[in-house]
Amino acid sequence: MNPRNLLILAMTLLMFPQIAQTLYSPALADIGQAFDVGPQAAAQTLSVYFLAFAFGVVVWGRVCDRIGRRPTMLIGLALYVAASALALTVGTFSGLLIAQAFAACGAAVGSVVTQTLLRDRFQGAALAQVFSLIGMALAASPAIGLFSGASLVQAFGYRGVLWCLLLLSLGLWLWCLRSLPETRPAQLITAGLFETLGHMLKDREIWRSVLLVALFNIALFSYYSLGPFVFERLDLSGQLFGYSGVILALGSGLGAWLNKRLLLNGFSGLRMIRIAACLGLLGGVGVWLMQGSGVFVLAMVLVVLAFGMAIPNILGSALANYGDRLGTAGALFGLMYYLLIGGGLMLVAWSQALGETLMLCGALALLLAKRHS
Repeated sequence: MNPRNLLILAMTLLMFPQIAQTLYSPALADIGQAFDVGPQAAAQTLSVYFLAFAFGVVVWGRVCDRIGRRPTMLIGLALYVAASALALTVGTFSGLLIAQAFAACGAAVGSVVTQTLLRDRFQGAALAQVFSLIGMALAASPAIGLFSGASLVQAFGYRGVLWCLLLLSLGLWLWCLRSLPETRPAQLITAGLFETLGHMLKDREIWRSVLLVALFNIALFSYYSLGPFVFERLDLSGQLFGYSGVILALGSGLGAWLNKRLLLNGFSGLRMIRIAACLGLLGGVGVWLMQGSGVFVLAMVLVVLAFGMAIPNILGSALANYGDRLGTAGALFGLMYYLLIGGGLMLVAWSQALGETLMLCGALALLLAKRHS
């Protein structure tokens, strides 16, 4: 498989979990009505998704070092297909959460195995450039997810989203079956899971990267978790919430594009992260000040712009010292930050405080970036 086609497939695989998450967001209000649960309970579906996703990350990352990248990807996507079919048959909110957890576990394969595959093929500056390009592709994911999800919910209710995810995951599985190459190094020595974990837990830079990834993701996904209910309180339609994804995608795309241009002009990754943290904090203040009106979405653009600038730089350099155990280290790295994201989103769902969450995430990210030695 030539590098261009591999990159296209990798972008699609990395976009899939994000699209799956944001497709659910416009359906949260309809899920609450269908199962007679309140906004706090409905918003917990995204928290469950991230916690189960964290478990999936460590499983698939470990497995892909043992049996290879390609078979692991096919097994994970098959689990997602089965879980999506299960979600269409359940009649209780608890059943939906269980199906969501299995689906999230399967979706995790698209994140950890794809990142491992890219780290197999690219290193150093080339890897940073690849993640920048992928960041631009990921910028389209919220727009695709929110707009498509809102349209499907309006036409078919939350079940329309479930059918879409089932068909999308099945198509992706068939594409991988036909085209995904095996990139696992022939002489790879599988590192011990607990040995690697112990090493990473003592690595201050890994913890810094974990916290930064978690903070930027909590800021981004707090909007998808709370946004439907903010729009509802403002008497704005769910369709408008879907359209807001287009605006946010433009901001995220601009952030990824700026990241690529500034890196080419000699800006360091650390400097980009600091700029992103400042923008995220400024956006949070703007959302807090304007959340009584729909124009708060304009301030949210700064938050997604910050996400598009920061994440490629954090991910591109985080595992530079773990080249002999990329699958295992990537799995544990993902486990660490997805557990934090899931726990953070549980607190966000409980608090229902979007502006305050964004300000706190921006301030903490700026503190972490400034203390980097």
